[in-house]
Amino acid sequence: MKQWLCYYWRLLWRPAATISLGVLVLGGFIAGIIFWGGFNTAMEATNTEQFCVSCHEMRDNVFEELKGTIHYNNSSGVRATCSDCHVPHEWTDKVARKMEASKEVWGWLFGTINTPEKFEAKRRELAEREWARLEANDSLECRNCHEFESMDFTRQSPRAAEAHSTALAGDEATCIDCHKGIAHELPDMSGVHNR
Repeated sequence: MKQWLCYYWRLLWRPAATISLGVLVLGGFIAGIIFWGGFNTAMEATNTEQFCVSCHEMRDNVFEELKGTIHYNNSSGVRATCSDCHVPHEWTDKVARKMEASKEVWGWLFGTINTPEKFEAKRRELAEREWARLEANDSLECRNCHEFESMDFTRQSPRAAEAHSTALAGDEATCIDCHKGIAHELPDMSGVHNR
């Protein structure tokens, strides 16, 4: 056993053509840790409210709308940030959403929503894209904070209690089907059929 270990130890640290296999493995491991740490740090930095409102398109349009909603200012003091509603919490879903968000960066770079007028012109398209994403993932981001099992129907209005106990319980609808416009102003909804 000792001979076997010694053989592999020498093999690992013996110079190959110019550098040993051990140095390559160790270097790759260290580079991987640095890359992983940098990648995760960048992912988390782009999940902050400060990052989201650093461009005037978000700060002057949708962030101002959010300030007037229950998700921003409420009696409990719990506040949702941009990433709470727009970025999934699970790592793989988060990476996929960040890749999808590159379209938004593209729009920022080329100025497709850089004025209130341009933003309003694209508001419905942007909202529909976000609604479709939330419908496809069963309003995952909503459910990160609002658990169906924890809902107290006795403290809800009769209409809300009825909708939550039937549509959500029976998987007939998801949160965004009824709660469009909960955090941002609705676009022109002419021609849209609500459930």
